[in-house]
Amino acid sequence: MNNDLILLGHGSGGRLSHQLLEELIIPIVSGTAASGQNDAALLDSVPGRLAYTTDSFVVDPIFFPGGTIGSLAVHGTVNDLAMMGAKPLWLSVGLIIEEGFSKADLKTILSDMRQAADAAGVRIVTGDTKVVPRGKADKIFITTSGIGSIEHELPIHGANAHPGDAVIISGTIGDHGIAVMANREGLEVGPDIISDSAALNDLASVIISAVGGSLHVLRDPTRGGVATTIKEIAQQSGVSITLLEEALPVKPAVRGVCSILGLDPLFVANEGKLLAFVAREAAETALAAIRKHPLGINAAIIGTVEASPAGRVRMETTVGGLRAVEMLSGEQLPRIC
Repeated sequence: MNNDLILLGHGSGGRLSHQLLEELIIPIVSGTAASGQNDAALLDSVPGRLAYTTDSFVVDPIFFPGGTIGSLAVHGTVNDLAMMGAKPLWLSVGLIIEEGFSKADLKTILSDMRQAADAAGVRIVTGDTKVVPRGKADKIFITTSGIGSIEHELPIHGANAHPGDAVIISGTIGDHGIAVMANREGLEVGPDIISDSAALNDLASVIISAVGGSLHVLRDPTRGGVATTIKEIAQQSGVSITLLEEALPVKPAVRGVCSILGLDPLFVANEGKLLAFVAREAAETALAAIRKHPLGINAAIIGTVEASPAGRVRMETTVGGLRAVEMLSGEQLPRIC
């Protein structure tokens, strides 16, 4: 028996399962004592409304410049809560592990999850582990769910964009998708391209504190990138949005790789950036507050909202023309989260 690898028996519910949980998983991700290990977590009551979200992560490769599938899973779920104006509190973690997976790699992933959760101020309070035969999964898949509290009455959601709003992006776009793709394909792209994977709850809180009710929408542009997210908001809110191509912040290295591969950074995934729709009169205040935060140094106003036609998104190009921006018909870069 190879003690360095995950075996089918580790998912059986028997002795090996208990050893895996007690010796590796629980001590790293939660530290819950044996007396507290039950079929469900007991959560304290909190003020305000509750926000709840769930997500699954199948990123390939599982280790990439700037993160791992473990840190990405925590960041993604924390960010989904934060984009509703919620304070993330608790996470659950479901692991689907392929037989033969390295225990050392599992330990690294679990450690990254715990570090990401601690940094975001959330607790991993419950979870589950399953093991499937070789070839029935690709190393490891992770499902996370999160609960947060909304202690204010601000209507922050995708259907709340107002005509006149400024559209703000918190930093450079396309970093995550290009970092993962380049690592997957073995491309030598240099040290400037790393994933932006990060928890955005503190940044979201800063924006809410800075402009309050002038903040109408928060959204993190993950799969499908900025273009897809903007289109979704235009459709939800029944407004028209015009983006400014020259205002889009893109790292030169990311732009170069996109140019070589025929990709548009506007459609490439991000995992540590947010879009904020803010009333025109509060836009500069919001932008200044974002730029003071470590995750918002490269923030920029990239567009405006008009009343009609509903659902339309256009790009004002660097040469002065206008082009339609639509959602992709397929997946430009699969398995980037």
